[in-house]
Amino acid sequence: MRTQRTMIRAGLLTGAVAAVLLVLVALRPATAAAQGREWSVLIRGGTVVDGTGAAGYTADVAIRGDRIVAVSRTPLDPAKADRVVEARGLVVAPGFIDLHAHIESLLSMPDAKSAVTQGVTLALGGPDGGGPNPLGPYLARADSAPLGLNVAYLIGHNSIRQAVMGTEDRAPTPDELARMVAMVRRGMGDGAFGISTGLRYVPGFYAKTDEVVTLSRAAADSGGFYTSHLREEGLGLLEGVAEAITIARDAHIPVVLTHHKAVGPMMWGKSVVTLAMVDSARAAGLDVMIDQYPYTASQTSLAVLVPNWAQAGGRAALKRRSEDPVLRDSIERGIVELLRTDRGGGDTRRVQFASVGWDRSLEGRTLYDLAERRGVGHSLEAAAKLVLEGELAGGASMVYHIIDEGDVRRIMAHPQTMIASDGALTRPGQGVPHPRSYGTFPRVLGTYVREQHVLTLEQAVHKMTGLPAARMGLTGQRGCLAAGCFADVTVFDAATVGSPATFVAPHQYATGIPYVLVNGRLVIDRSEMTTARPGRALRRPHR
Repeated sequence: MRTQRTMIRAGLLTGAVAAVLLVLVALRPATAAAQGREWSVLIRGGTVVDGTGAAGYTADVAIRGDRIVAVSRTPLDPAKADRVVEARGLVVAPGFIDLHAHIESLLSMPDAKSAVTQGVTLALGGPDGGGPNPLGPYLARADSAPLGLNVAYLIGHNSIRQAVMGTEDRAPTPDELARMVAMVRRGMGDGAFGISTGLRYVPGFYAKTDEVVTLSRAAADSGGFYTSHLREEGLGLLEGVAEAITIARDAHIPVVLTHHKAVGPMMWGKSVVTLAMVDSARAAGLDVMIDQYPYTASQTSLAVLVPNWAQAGGRAALKRRSEDPVLRDSIERGIVELLRTDRGGGDTRRVQFASVGWDRSLEGRTLYDLAERRGVGHSLEAAAKLVLEGELAGGASMVYHIIDEGDVRRIMAHPQTMIASDGALTRPGQGVPHPRSYGTFPRVLGTYVREQHVLTLEQAVHKMTGLPAARMGLTGQRGCLAAGCFADVTVFDAATVGSPATFVAPHQYATGIPYVLVNGRLVIDRSEMTTARPGRALRRPHR
């Protein structure tokens, strides 16, 4: 009997507690409604530069969840927001879109701090013919990663060709070509935004134009676009641009001449011709665009100084060839020619080591410094021997100071040029990388807008947001600042934004960017990175 009464009391108590809880739950939204909390974030009083190229204007930006719900020229009530960001004196822009990003280390560096601190909220990976293959399983892993920014991917021609043919210097058989086409279609089905090539690199260099056209058609069938690391950017630059335009025509696909530049003193000024070629192609109805980083140096492998014919079959095959005196002489003469006319620029002081697994003491030093250390003299012939030795030892990542400032400015000002870093995710202590990994977007805003007036502020933001969003088919979703757009927002100070990163001391984060929101959440707050990781792996919608 006592047990029964105890159970009854317990039941009554439980019921009373439950009733109280129900009342509290019922009151909570009523209290929130009474307080008028309509927005998760309100950005007040900034100069809105909306990514369209239109003139900036003062407005408040209201965000609810992951979307912008209002952009109002009339001040909004801050009491209706959970968080207020005071932006008076600051520019409020769409988050920057990096159309050429080396995010291969994303899963080990998911915060992507070196990109996010530049104001980047979306990075497109898989450039230069690289990238994950197959794409679907990789995107599934990215879905579960705590990402600091949004990511998207291209299908890489080099990755596909290597999976099917290795590094063989020949045309594919019909069966091999069919397998590569199927891989492109599968990648597009998995959500790729297009296809990329690295025709300057092994094994893409061995592909003829018709192979690239066939694979690009498969990407075009799903609404994708094509980004091209041209076959040559030095002496063969004009032919490289012409090949990309041919692919645009024959594959019926939009094309981006990626990290466009003119390499080596012999080609400086030729951007006048390449930009005229782009204009002529567009006048003929072809969709050809450009992306560019704002520096006078490139970064790529040491292998780019070794003739591609010598690299067929991989590093082991290169070693075998180097052991044959006749072939070694041909290889070294080829390196001399590349040092003279291409990435070497005719001066070994232009060739800087960035990351060197076999000798970290070389990082930040030049090929000239290595020759000095070895006591071999400073002829290109002596340098060629050091290049081959370094490649056989495992290769290296290099910075090549071989671009003219006049070409940088001319290409940047072209109306079809977008800003893209070509930078890798990195963190302090990792070699001596190209400063573009830390500073591409703020450098444009600081150096080429504020100081040199190559672009207006509105033009620069358009090239970083609305223009690349349109190229990716994301107009009205990303790269915009209007009601209904995803709340990817970068807030910066036009008077101070810039990049302190240099080629000597690259590991320095951008300045003048106090707030960055990704999908409505603050990833940079008062210039500090938060613990929020709201980024997403994006897929291209199926047509």
